[in-house]
Amino acid sequence: MFRRRLALPPFPPGGLLVGGAARDWLRGVTPKDYDWAVPDPAGAARVMAEVLGGAAFPLDEERGYWRVSAAGGVQHDFVPLPADVEGDLRRRDFTVNALAVLEGGRVLDVVGGRADLRARRVRMVSAGNLRADPLRVWRAARFEVTLGFRLDRATEEAVRAVVADLGAGRLPFPAWERVRDEVHALLNHPEAARGVLRLEELGLLALTVPELREGLGVEQGGFHHLDVFRHGVEALHQLLARVPDAGLALRWAALLHDVGKPRARAVNGVTGRVSFHGHDRVGRELTADILSRLRVPAADVRHAAALVGAHMLPLPAGEREARRFVHRRRALLPDLLRVMLADREAARGPMSTPGSRHAYALGMERVLSALEAQPAEPPPLLDGREVMALLNLPPGPGVGAALRVLAEAAALGEVRDAPGARAFLRAWAAERAGRPG
Repeated sequence: MFRRRLALPPFPPGGLLVGGAARDWLRGVTPKDYDWAVPDPAGAARVMAEVLGGAAFPLDEERGYWRVSAAGGVQHDFVPLPADVEGDLRRRDFTVNALAVLEGGRVLDVVGGRADLRARRVRMVSAGNLRADPLRVWRAARFEVTLGFRLDRATEEAVRAVVADLGAGRLPFPAWERVRDEVHALLNHPEAARGVLRLEELGLLALTVPELREGLGVEQGGFHHLDVFRHGVEALHQLLARVPDAGLALRWAALLHDVGKPRARAVNGVTGRVSFHGHDRVGRELTADILSRLRVPAADVRHAAALVGAHMLPLPAGEREARRFVHRRRALLPDLLRVMLADREAARGPMSTPGSRHAYALGMERVLSALEAQPAEPPPLLDGREVMALLNLPPGPGVGAALRVLAEAAALGEVRDAPGARAFLRAWAAERAGRPG
């Protein structure tokens, strides 16, 4: 049964509400964005902007596409009404997207989309439509997660056939930006971990993040009870259980934090012991490669890669070490702690005892306390010119080194004012030069 239907925005003259907006309205879910097919997109957009108090602007004047940005970040997109509305609906991807709502709430349903909504089913309009735009196979997986629906058997078989043809190069691969948007829509959902597993089941993970699949069957032992691949998925699940509003860079970091382990794996020839030394460094590089390939914004690539590269840092055993940890990793906090905790909570092997988890929690509390006590970096006590004059240094890396060591001393509470900073630097410079202070 559908939920009670919501009120609709004012209908443009002769217009249809189509696609995902029609689907969501029929489900009783307020659409985030509205797609309208209208005889006059420019005119309809201007009227809607006036009614809603938004701004109208062209997206593609040549094709007659317009958009209205309204309050609350809601968007209304307007495209020309097709000459053959039913034919246009039959060319869409899935039946639940091939619905149109007319003014007054009458529904145009030419492929049985309402029945599939009731059955919570994702069913293709036709296999040919999936092949016409192969991105739709990623959308199928995304809909299963975000709508809570399930692919019907014929559609799943068609999805797998398209995936096989994409892998073999028999179909053109979609633009990475479009793939990214579908994957990000899935990753942004609370059930993102289940979505990653579904991507693997459908063969889509091999096309999207094949590096992640290298962890399948790579057993770890020790703290771990899952192979490398499933441990990463479980870490994502653990992250979202604690930080449901985690940003995409943080979600990627949790999922990929051990992506370097398969390539770093080594076996001791004498003891047979398996190790993964350096997997954090390898993982940092792989994360940057993966997210760059997906055209993720550069700032998010850097942040996620840095989190992966730092997730093996030992937690501090005392207050002073906690202050140093915060100073050196401030740009990554608190996200780094979130990745580290998700990693630890996703491991329930024989070495993961209540005592070890308690000790880990204490280390995190020390860092959080230090971060709370000093939420921002202390202002510099001396600037570069003062350091050059004090130590008789020319411009260059020596000045930077002095400023860094002084900043850390200030963060640790070892110096608190300019005179103390000068005395500290003189002693530091003398020690480096091998002279008595």
